[in-house]
Amino acid sequence: MSLEATVQVSLGTLTLDAELAVADREVVAVVGPNGAGKTTLLRAIGGLIEIGAGRVALDGVVLEDTVNHIHVPPEKRPVGVVFQDYLLFPHLSALENVAFGLRGQGRSRAEIRELSRDWLERVGMGAMAGSRPRGLSGGQAQRVALARALARQPRLLLLDEPLSAVDLASRADLRRLLRHALSSYDGTRLLVTHDPLEAAAVADRLVVLEGGRIVQDGPVAEVTARPRSRWVADMVGLNLWRGWGHDGEIVLSDRARITAANPVAGEAFAVVRPSAVTLSRDRPFSSARNVWPGEVDSVDFEGNRVRVLVRAVPPVVAEVTPAAVADLKLADGGPVWVSVKATEVAVYES
Repeated sequence: MSLEATVQVSLGTLTLDAELAVADREVVAVVGPNGAGKTTLLRAIGGLIEIGAGRVALDGVVLEDTVNHIHVPPEKRPVGVVFQDYLLFPHLSALENVAFGLRGQGRSRAEIRELSRDWLERVGMGAMAGSRPRGLSGGQAQRVALARALARQPRLLLLDEPLSAVDLASRADLRRLLRHALSSYDGTRLLVTHDPLEAAAVADRLVVLEGGRIVQDGPVAEVTARPRSRWVADMVGLNLWRGWGHDGEIVLSDRARITAANPVAGEAFAVVRPSAVTLSRDRPFSSARNVWPGEVDSVDFEGNRVRVLVRAVPPVVAEVTPAAVADLKLADGGPVWVSVKATEVAVYES
């Protein structure tokens, strides 16, 4: 592994205790709810905050070791950082901001300017080289910040919510730029994000951090298909229930039961895609083996799909068409029946 980090930090009410390894050229996205410790983990690896205990090594070189009293200052680490609020120098132009990161590398002034212009061109900011941060939009400023970090060619690139301060209109373009920049970058990449689209677009692997602990770690497709916490399920838009597999059913903690086509024995998770949930006003007469009553709690329109939260045992989110909302008058609330086919229930051990 290129990066190996064991970090313990106590900061206010947060106690972070995480162990992380990232391979060379791998892109890992750290995701989790607010206050989980994502940014704290990133800053600890970068040497930007003091850790209580732990060890950080990059390419076999120890950067931090509290047992052996090793601490390499952040400015001497081969690490580049892109912050969510850019942190550009307000008195310097875009070109000068990128050039600042190249100082101290033994390059001539002419070479630094040439490299800085080249990196600004790569991120689509060549025409704005002379502009200062106050004259840039959020998306433009983040492009400059990305160019500044990449220009140094660090062995490790840390990105802390790089798109969170960017307006929605610019986010899609910047996400594509970020994906291209990271794919062509020859180093180890660690990204903190709360945006599932961002994580899915750029990451090879997801690390889920909750309450200062890593609760799930694996390839993007595996984590998103088989969430192991409510937060992950909500992030990817799945219904998730936890219970006990017995006699072909999953008995949930609230004593509700879910029937699956391929059940497991023992503690298990059951997952259902919202689009696999059918709603009706009257009790359905169908082949579905999972049918239960509920009350419409909320109706949220998302483009040509509508997510309907149903208060029930168990609670469930259904994804229906606007036509179904109108036909069933779901916006009026009231009682509904939920039905899910057993073949639509994915089950795996907890």
